[in-house]
Amino acid sequence: MTEHELTAPVPLCDEKGRLNPASVGWSRRQLIDTSRIGHGWYGWGRNKRWEYWGIITPTHFLAMTIAALDYANLRQIWVMDRATGIEVDAVEISALSQGVQLPGSLGDGDATSRGRAMRLAFAEVAGGTRLTAASARVSIDVVAERLPGHEAMGTAAPFSNFLVEYTVKDVDRPVHGSVVIDGERFEVPPGSSWAVLDHGRLRAPYRTSWNWGAGAGMSAGRRIGLQLGGGGPLAIRRGISQNAFTVNGRVHKVAEALVWEFDADDWLAPWRIRNDRMQLSFLPMHDRYAKTDLLVIRSETHQCFGTYRGRVRTDEGEWIELDGIDGWAEDVHNRW
Repeated sequence: MTEHELTAPVPLCDEKGRLNPASVGWSRRQLIDTSRIGHGWYGWGRNKRWEYWGIITPTHFLAMTIAALDYANLRQIWVMDRATGIEVDAVEISALSQGVQLPGSLGDGDATSRGRAMRLAFAEVAGGTRLTAASARVSIDVVAERLPGHEAMGTAAPFSNFLVEYTVKDVDRPVHGSVVIDGERFEVPPGSSWAVLDHGRLRAPYRTSWNWGAGAGMSAGRRIGLQLGGGGPLAIRRGISQNAFTVNGRVHKVAEALVWEFDADDWLAPWRIRNDRMQLSFLPMHDRYAKTDLLVIRSETHQCFGTYRGRVRTDEGEWIELDGIDGWAEDVHNRW
């Protein structure tokens, strides 16, 4: 399948809030203006905006979320000790947009969220993005570096002319800093720690399901990032997939849908995720299970953390063997 690569700035929606057909495609850098998503009354209740940062360190997995869903907003800080599997999770949900600020488009400003028990801030700084978060038990202060020439895959695709989606998956950012858990400080060492951004601006159907996988690390002396998009009937929309990988910061776009194979009765059994250019096994070591039932908002998620092995084929036709890339794979079902 041939996908359309965007190379010039373009708005996602027209002046009435409907899909701009010229925006459908994928890009290597931020080109899409999404400022009409979540501003004004057009599509109110269907607008979903979020910034999710996942952090991989030698000792911990971390996740920080700022999300605005029109009728509610969510903030979350989660950490897991890789040696013990012990989790510390803090989450707050507030009505409407109380306490949350998100830029209209990626890079147009800081993302902040503040509630009674926690605060988060994602701010663009020289050379990267500073990520700070604090709850009763956890404090995080790290910088996700943006190296010269760095690329990140963005995809714009419609569910319909009314329901549209734009996401950026920035999967291989070196990160450094520190995290404090229950008073104990842990370093986030440069060279062996990685940050993954999932940036979303969309007007979504009420019922949405997906699989998503991501990972980052070094393999054979090269920095590798994995972005694995969902299976099922929505895997390819208007000729656009959400599959790619990076090699030393350069995006290699994969047009073909992925086949996901996993055991919903045994989430820690090996997963297989594959197509003609990405042939991967995922070996989970921890299942992060979450279920929310707030009448209007309902969700169920199995996010498994572990290690990827296998191989990927570059745009030039080279197979790169992956001898252990840490990350996660998830199965999500939402009514939101």
